[in-house]
Amino acid sequence: MTLAAAFRQHPLHFVPVLAMFVVVYHAIVMRMVGDWSFDPNYSHGFLVPCLSAWFAWRRWPQLREAGVTPSLWGLPLLGLGLVLLLFGSVTLELFTSRASLVVLLAGTILYLYGTEVFRLLRFPVAYLLFMVPLPYTVYDALALPLKGLVSAVATGGIRLMGLPVLREGNVIIFPNITLEVVDACSGLRSLMSLAALGTAFAFLFLPAGWRRWVLVLATVPIAVAANTLRVFVTGVLSWYMGAGAASGFFHEFEGMVVFAVAMAFTGGLGIALGRFHQDQVGKE
Repeated sequence: MTLAAAFRQHPLHFVPVLAMFVVVYHAIVMRMVGDWSFDPNYSHGFLVPCLSAWFAWRRWPQLREAGVTPSLWGLPLLGLGLVLLLFGSVTLELFTSRASLVVLLAGTILYLYGTEVFRLLRFPVAYLLFMVPLPYTVYDALALPLKGLVSAVATGGIRLMGLPVLREGNVIIFPNITLEVVDACSGLRSLMSLAALGTAFAFLFLPAGWRRWVLVLATVPIAVAANTLRVFVTGVLSWYMGAGAASGFFHEFEGMVVFAVAMAFTGGLGIALGRFHQDQVGKE
């Protein structure tokens, strides 16, 4: 029986499962949406479920013809999801309880519909992990070395321009102003957003294989380089223009421009990888 035939014969079979997810995860999801609203690091979370649904919809022609053979292999995933949910609820660990939603969804699909449907939906489901905010302990552990790296490289660039500057950790010191490289300038915020968008680009426009991985992994140095450029430009402008260049609307606008540049580099790399694939196919 195909998936389309299963829905024709039992059009409401998924309603109890959907109701269970709504009851169990309503409060968890609403709090996560609140984090998207108030934490700029995760504002891309609103886009992730929409892209995931679109990825699944693009595969509907294959999904409707996929065979439905319920698989017991879904039970371990369901068990893992329940353990994560219980652990997160008992310990008040938000990341674990939120990630359990993705694991339980994957287990439900595999258990109810089988491996063929699961294979087609595994990427759209896994993509939902981008909407789950990282634990603050992990975020801080990643942000600290990134801030040091960005500060060091930006300071080196400023010195090459002949400007008097010193660096102490993530603090850049000029004679007329002191700048601190905060979490927002570490590159981690743009890295998470850029990784989500780069992964979407890779899935949509590149063939399966190493080219997708190259594009996804390339978002790391691109994000770090973009934020290094932001700190460098901020430092130079602060020397000539004063503290106004490092705060307020100008600084926020500068951040948006730098992120747009990072997106352009990511898109350009994706296009180059796509053309490389076409050239290789043409030669064959």
